[in-house]
Amino acid sequence: MLSIEPLVFNSFQVNTYLVRNEKGDCLVIDPAFYSPEEISAFDQYISSAGLNIMGQLNTHCHVDHVLGVKHMQTAYNCPLRAHPNESGLLNKVPLMGEVYGLLVEPLSGIDQAIGDNETIAIGEDSLRSILVPGHSPGSLSFYSPEAGFVVTGDALFQGSIGRTDLPGGDYDTLISSIRNNLLILPPETIVYPGHGDPTTVGEEALNNPFLSMA
Repeated sequence: MLSIEPLVFNSFQVNTYLVRNEKGDCLVIDPAFYSPEEISAFDQYISSAGLNIMGQLNTHCHVDHVLGVKHMQTAYNCPLRAHPNESGLLNKVPLMGEVYGLLVEPLSGIDQAIGDNETIAIGEDSLRSILVPGHSPGSLSFYSPEAGFVVTGDALFQGSIGRTDLPGGDYDTLISSIRNNLLILPPETIVYPGHGDPTTVGEEALNNPFLSMA
């Protein structure tokens, strides 16, 4: 059975998720550590917890969610895995970093593409990818039906949704994606968003003001 743990990094307070099995095999979702201190804290945590990092996944490629990708590639030999529609955003990462006062090295591109409804193994357990465009063109969520959780990136939050005023965003697409691809999950499914606290599918279906609008 998989378990999940958030680690919060950088000035945007991004939730980097460690999804692990009972043996300590681990996938890192949205590595967002930026400063040398954050990188050191991440490395020390992985070492002290005895985790075996098997890969990294990105829900999307806005700059705040990819700040730790290079370290994952070099220190842990983990290729960048994301939806191919995120390539345009990935190319703009250094420029977007400058906008926010961050020095970010260019990333060479998506090493391994992830499509919709793909199975991503963690030992004998797995996650399923769910395409939820709207916040960005290739936003993905990662779902574990057995463990009862979904990592939604910046698509769905507690009482809110992802912003759609950034390049590649589209409000109508995002609302449709959430309703058709996330709210169909069991209502007790725990939602782990890219920022902030967890919620549930049922809670957001009933009370999220963006989703209850006609």
